[in-house]
Amino acid sequence: MLNISNQEIDAEQVIAAHPLKSLQKLPHPRSSRKLGRWMLFFLILTIIILFLPWRQNISGTGTITALSPQDRPQSLQNAIAGRIEHWSIQEGQYVKKGDTLLIISEIKDEYFDPNLPQRLREQLEAKEGSRIANDAKINALDGQMRALGEGVKVDLASARNRVKQSQLQVRIDSADLEAIRRNYQIAVARLERYEKGFKDGLFSLTDLESRRITLQQDYAKVIVQENKLDVSRQALTNARLNLQLIQAKYEQEIAKTLSDRSSAVSSKASANNEIAVMRNKIGNVNVRRGLYVIRAPQNGYIVRALKAGIGETIKEGESIATLQPDNPAMAVELYVRAMDVPLIQRGRIVRLQFDGWPAIQFSGWPAVAVGTFGGKVAVIDAVSSTDGKYRLLVRPEVMPGDQPWPRQLRVGSGVVGWVMLDDVPIWYEIWRQLNGFPPSLKQEPDKAEK
Repeated sequence: MLNISNQEIDAEQVIAAHPLKSLQKLPHPRSSRKLGRWMLFFLILTIIILFLPWRQNISGTGTITALSPQDRPQSLQNAIAGRIEHWSIQEGQYVKKGDTLLIISEIKDEYFDPNLPQRLREQLEAKEGSRIANDAKINALDGQMRALGEGVKVDLASARNRVKQSQLQVRIDSADLEAIRRNYQIAVARLERYEKGFKDGLFSLTDLESRRITLQQDYAKVIVQENKLDVSRQALTNARLNLQLIQAKYEQEIAKTLSDRSSAVSSKASANNEIAVMRNKIGNVNVRRGLYVIRAPQNGYIVRALKAGIGETIKEGESIATLQPDNPAMAVELYVRAMDVPLIQRGRIVRLQFDGWPAIQFSGWPAVAVGTFGGKVAVIDAVSSTDGKYRLLVRPEVMPGDQPWPRQLRVGSGVVGWVMLDDVPIWYEIWRQLNGFPPSLKQEPDKAEK
């Protein structure tokens, strides 16, 4: 039946008067308006959230290490080969610098002699005696050369005088020969005149024969004088040869003396070399005996003994134990992807989550995070590691409201870190993540670092 009456009917009163379950389950107009209001509220809230700032970051994993290389775990090595005789420490024990860790004994036969240093000193004294003897020989040869020099001066002066005397004697004999030859020529001329006078009857045969005898005598004098001149010339030649012989003999003796002196100098140099070798060996033996005791290079804890037992042989430079230095300057080495390295520069803030410390991390809102600790990028490796990632060294940095790094941290513990970049709106970060773009910076990393 149609409701064509002018009288309005209140639907709520009708429903209340006639409670029908189907009508009660139908949505009420006021509920729709409430739902619309809530949807509008969430839409506005979502828009507001999309424009809130979001801190971009680069995540990485790594371990705890020491900032200084000398504070990192080190292997204790022995400098010489030996046999283990006694362990003075236990694993986990705290040692100070200079404490005895291990005592070894000698295994090389050339060092077995317990009196080896004394034997080497005796050999050194013998070599020093040889050097002193060579010094004395060199001084004696120097004196001999000086004596030869003085002696040859006298001999040469005497030989030169004999040469001069022989030269003078040759001149005298030459002059005498010339005079005798003139007398002989005069006698020949007289004999010719006597022979002519004899033919003319002016001289007797006796006078002629007398002149012939005189001529023979003068000729004999010429021969004698020529022989005498030859003897004088030969004497001059002998005197000159004697002078050259004296010089040659002196040079020979000087050469022999110089050869002996060079041999003595060579022996002295050899002795000096052997003395240096012996002193070096004595020093090496003394140092080697000091290496029988292996000591701690610095304060720390013995983490692990790599050699065990008594009587075991160890080689030169072989690791025997691992030492963790005391109170290291802690740092974190994080490994990040190669594509993220250009966005990182020294001084960037890093948030760290250590293994064993519960934390709630909001990477985009570090101020809301709980249980994380602050750090700062100190080193960025110039080359990548074996897996293609780059290592960052992060040193502690206590930010306002942060707590210092726990004292219970140990080297080698795992770490998760986030390198904080610049702030961007949340909508931009969502858009970047959906498109797979890298984080963005306000300026180039090089300029920011400068």
